[in-house]
Amino acid sequence: MTSSASRSSPSSIKAQPARPDAITAAIDLELRRHRNPARAPAEKAYLKSDLEFLGVGLPAMRQTVRAVKRQHGGLDRQRLVALVGILWKTPSFERRMVAVLLLEAFEPLLQPVDIALLERLIRESKTWAFVDELAIVITGPLVERSPELLRVLDRWAKDDDFWLRRSAMLALLRPLRRGEGDFRRFARYADRMLEEREFFIRKAIGWVLRETGKSQPDIVYAWLLPRATRASGVTVREAVKYLSAARRRELLTSYRSGAGR
Repeated sequence: MTSSASRSSPSSIKAQPARPDAITAAIDLELRRHRNPARAPAEKAYLKSDLEFLGVGLPAMRQTVRAVKRQHGGLDRQRLVALVGILWKTPSFERRMVAVLLLEAFEPLLQPVDIALLERLIRESKTWAFVDELAIVITGPLVERSPELLRVLDRWAKDDDFWLRRSAMLALLRPLRRGEGDFRRFARYADRMLEEREFFIRKAIGWVLRETGKSQPDIVYAWLLPRATRASGVTVREAVKYLSAARRRELLTSYRSGAGR
């Protein structure tokens, strides 16, 4: 018998056994309902992606994930991983984005062994739109719960794939923003990457320093001052945003006195 709650639900994701294939079909229906063909080409061009785009906005995708969580709050880890695998297999931006958002929504289900899945998804992402979410709000909390995974981040920080190197740093961001975390580990990663020319590495270093500077400006200033001449302008300009005016001027002057990389 269909419950009144199910009959009145505005979403196509109805209460049903949490079978990954059934949930996937409902997700696809929601994505098609929100598609905007006029928007899709611009998003594809902006992200420089080879994926297919439906032109669905992020709010609609988050709404779809909230419906999954509401209707299938009892989803277990095995079914979550299976659902993510089904969604990710298709070269569709929206399907893959929903897969990432589902991992965020059900992140507490993940176990240390799932770091292998996250690494694979990061390697296959090829865009910050997936990578940053996977690194900051999924890998980061998993590593906080399972500190033995820090050795995986150590390996990522030396990987040939710059998206993995970026992820190693961004996975440390949230606790550093709170005034906690492992700044020494981040500093070790960043020092090794400081002179890289890849924009997404330069931006990530500055981003983590900027967020750390909100609660720990002294540590950011002390670390960056002797390295400002080695750092890129992207890194320095991001890093100094929450420092005092005097320290910003000093670091920017030091940067400009160097090679101006």
